[in-house]
Amino acid sequence: MTSAKDHLIVALDVETLGEAKGLVQTIGDAVTIYKVGNQLFTACGPEIVKYLDSLKKKVFLDLKFHDIPNTVANAVRSAVGLNRACAGAPVILCTLHACGGEEMMREAALAAKQQAVQLGVKAPALVGVTVLTSEAKTDNMHALILERARLAKACGLDGVVASSEEAGMLCRECGVGFILVTPGIRLVGDETGDQKRVTTPFQAIQNGSHYLVVGRPIVKAPDPSSAANAILKDIERAFVR
Repeated sequence: MTSAKDHLIVALDVETLGEAKGLVQTIGDAVTIYKVGNQLFTACGPEIVKYLDSLKKKVFLDLKFHDIPNTVANAVRSAVGLNRACAGAPVILCTLHACGGEEMMREAALAAKQQAVQLGVKAPALVGVTVLTSEAKTDNMHALILERARLAKACGLDGVVASSEEAGMLCRECGVGFILVTPGIRLVGDETGDQKRVTTPFQAIQNGSHYLVVGRPIVKAPDPSSAANAILKDIERAFVR
């Protein structure tokens, strides 16, 4: 049986390794999965992944690979390699842009499997970014997201990143085993910032999202640990029968 902690990912969207370490220490045991994105990975690289591994945390490597197929495949191999370099195989999720196309996604999925076998480690689940939650709604938004999700699944990806608004549709169309990672999570009353399509943690879980990515409401909170626990309580409500 999973707990609320298994569904919450806190985004370490900070500038330095020192800030990241301080935030993780402040939050403490409330959170077990952290997102490492372009900003932090560019600043300190694999060192942050190794640090989180030393604390027995898990990592959502959100680098949104998007390039020619060979380049993305090689990047994915490097991501799998992080699980060889760390004792706890911390990288559980890794992103690439679904708009990169069929060949790119197929080669990435194959590279992940082959590299994991070669290194004797577990590959992170590959999830395709459908449409960024900062993008405003359009008339064909749902159709575009569904098209990219179907293609991602056909190419061997394990899931997609999409807003909670599309989660129910994607569960029906792609199956319950298809991973849905949802950013744009806010409690009632929180500022939405640059996020255009937001829902509460409760709504996201009810809609079918598996992982909820939360950044500023926790990272910028006066008490990040309390903010994380508030999110966890809202997730727990969704599991009450």
